[in-house]
Amino acid sequence: MADYYAQVAPILLPFAGSRPISLVRCPQGRAKKCFFQKHDAGSFGDAVRHVAIREKDGHDEPYLYIDTADGLLTCVQMGTIEFHGWGARIEDVEKADRLVFDLDPDVGLDFEAVRTAAFHFRDILKSIGLATFPMLTGTKGVHVIAPLVPQAEWPEVKDFAHRLAQAVTQSDPKNFAAALPKAQRKGRIFVDYLRNQRGATAVMPYAARAREGAPVAVPITWKEMETIDKPSHWSILDGIELVKRAGSKALAGWGRADQVLPDL
Repeated sequence: MADYYAQVAPILLPFAGSRPISLVRCPQGRAKKCFFQKHDAGSFGDAVRHVAIREKDGHDEPYLYIDTADGLLTCVQMGTIEFHGWGARIEDVEKADRLVFDLDPDVGLDFEAVRTAAFHFRDILKSIGLATFPMLTGTKGVHVIAPLVPQAEWPEVKDFAHRLAQAVTQSDPKNFAAALPKAQRKGRIFVDYLRNQRGATAVMPYAARAREGAPVAVPITWKEMETIDKPSHWSILDGIELVKRAGSKALAGWGRADQVLPDL
């Protein structure tokens, strides 16, 4: 795991760096108890940084962030497998720099359903002026990500994501669900729009997953989405290939677009 993260640090940090993060730590391995951690009492040392973020009750809490390979590998040496990040950077945690629609298939749905859903969201967001980028989550689904100039604050971003998810599910209730109860998602793609609220996180590009085979969340192109076989296509054994891919012309601008939240 440490070897993998050392390999991909140059391509992971542009996305995960300088962003409040939550860690999935599995100090005894993924087969034992794993837990989320977003604060630090000082056990990580100087390479893992803190940013003070105001909580609902008015007091500040020290959230974790990293901005160097040393910080990344310090987390890994502390048993971290997964890195999940806020949709905002530490410079202004109140303004989102991306929209994330997490398309999560119900048990029994194959990847073709996810693929179709991803293109559906791409086309809808394109029709209202937002360029999007797909990412394999390494588990079951796909994230459709629309980068934003950090201008809109969280209530506006959450409301936009909620209304768009509702519109999609109402127009195609047979294939999509935005309701939280699992019973209402049966046989459908769950559109998780709740990644788009203050304090919520999403798995970072090139982060490993605490699953069998150690799959990895990987940015891909829309062209690749047409034929990719599964969301866990790559694993931590593919670090060198992923670094090479990230430098390709096709992926050079992945996740970057100068755009703001449109009216919906």
